Amino acid sequence: MYGEIITTGNELTSGKTQDLNSWYAAGRLTASGLRVTRITTVGDDVDMVSEALKKAVEASRFVIVTGGLGSTDDDIINEIVAKALNRSLCLDKQMFEKIKGHAKARGIEITPPLEKMAWMPEGAKMLNPEGTACGFSLVENEVRLYFLPGVPDQMRYFMDKFVLPEILSLYKTLPVMRQRILKLYGLDEPRIAGIFKELQGKTGDIVFGFYPHFPENHITLSLRGEGEPAVVKELDRVEGEIRRLVGPYIFAAENESMEEVVGRMLMEKNMTISVAESCTGGLVGHRLTNVPGSSIYFLGGVIVYSNQSKIDLLHVRPETLETYGAVSDRTVKEMTLGMRENSRTDLALAVTGIAGPDGGTKEKPVGTVHVGLAAGNDIFSGKYRFWGNRRQVKLNTSMMALDYVRRYLNGDPFLPGI
Repeated sequence: MYGEIITTGNELTSGKTQDLNSWYAAGRLTASGLRVTRITTVGDDVDMVSEALKKAVEASRFVIVTGGLGSTDDDIINEIVAKALNRSLCLDKQMFEKIKGHAKARGIEITPPLEKMAWMPEGAKMLNPEGTACGFSLVENEVRLYFLPGVPDQMRYFMDKFVLPEILSLYKTLPVMRQRILKLYGLDEPRIAGIFKELQGKTGDIVFGFYPHFPENHITLSLRGEGEPAVVKELDRVEGEIRRLVGPYIFAAENESMEEVVGRMLMEKNMTISVAESCTGGLVGHRLTNVPGSSIYFLGGVIVYSNQSKIDLLHVRPETLETYGAVSDRTVKEMTLGMRENSRTDLALAVTGIAGPDGGTKEKPVGTVHVGLAAGNDIFSGKYRFWGNRRQVKLNTSMMALDYVRRYLNGDPFLPGI
């Protein structure tokens, strides 16, 4: 059973927005024993979307299209589908009632842009009729077509709730298909490619996938077979080989996030943590507290953006700042000690750096970051150079800081600095 994915939107073709929808849809389809033969991304162009849709219908058994379902001028997927498949546009009464209810609840009038969302290609079946987000499906020459929202969270809900169950219900004779996801941090793409090369000849029929998910990298292992025990055994064997090669870089499997891993380990070891942040502005603490139950191990944090706040709140010595600067190994170590003294936690984590785009020098360019961790009588620290814009530097810094905690609790070596 094979199909295609089409993602639409100028924001995707311009590079302003990362295409997470095709990545998620392809992964879920493959893990369910289905095969994705082509992924196409097109801008908001009537002719190009129409052509991509016609080709997909000719070559596939199912097609998933994301984007273009809203009320703005460039949300015209309904019109494109009708034209491409030679179908008339019809007012879907159920959809229209939903739109009227939406407008009434917000005290607004029904406008043409809102009403156009209710005009669907002839034969379309509304998905999620009871929900707020909507999509639709139809059948063309025995090919199943699904049109889903472009918003990633909404698209994933539709994939898991409606699309996958329907496709799988139609094809019950699929072979056993299992997939594993390994999440890595600290290895770049060339080094991951080297892992694949080293594994050549040792992986049998397992299909590898590589998905950058900044600042992480994900490796998928997929295997199709006749029986569950044999498939699981083979996946276990190859996963063991990968962990032997890059074990310390693997921080999670499947859907677990770095902050969830760190939180779970802290709870298992009955340890507490506090955080002192400069360049990340509270991002590390935000991530830690995103995990339910984090109040058990996360006792607090401070944002010390200025030199004076480092002195006042963390007792960083003025002479340290004058001699070495705020972005230095000496400063981050004193930040960890001051944080631990104030909070009396088992671990104290600290970060300081230059997020940019300004503030860098020849000696300390933008992206220079120091991470420190006070644990027992030890202080671990490292200097790193992260690339990208301000948001990316902050995100990478928060990831490295959390990985320091994970590696310490797991007994793994720390990542080398620059």
